[in-house]
Amino acid sequence: MPFKLSLDPGEKFAINGAVVVNGDRRAVLMVENQAAVLRDSDVIREDEARTPATRLYFVCMLSYLDADAADSHYPRFSEHMDAFMEVVENPRVRLICAQISLAMMNREYYRALSGCRELIEYETLILGGADDGQRLQSRA
Repeated sequence: MPFKLSLDPGEKFAINGAVVVNGDRRAVLMVENQAAVLRDSDVIREDEARTPATRLYFVCMLSYLDADAADSHYPRFSEHMDAFMEVVENPRVRLICAQISLAMMNREYYRALSGCRELIEYETLILGGADDGQRLQSRA
């Protein structure tokens, strides 16, 4: 089933790790095969990953955009997840963490990203909205 991507003028997106910029008009693209696609608003740079949940998101994002190198990112993911789980007691959040870990083990990186968005939302609530993942929260 094709994936339809509607783009605003100048909007950026990543497809399989390559950054693409739309021209000066609105465009609709159809991706016919399996590809890792993320809008610019869903991409974070490493220096923006300053909270535990955004660090997890960043590593999952790297795995999603470059699945061939995902195994090299897993130790870092595991380290960040262990640190996150050490301080979280909420059973619902711990379940989300387990689901993210399972998705990463099953190479379901987009599913892991979706779970990380939930963690960012939780973290935002706990921190009173003062985290750097705020722009991702609106997409969760």
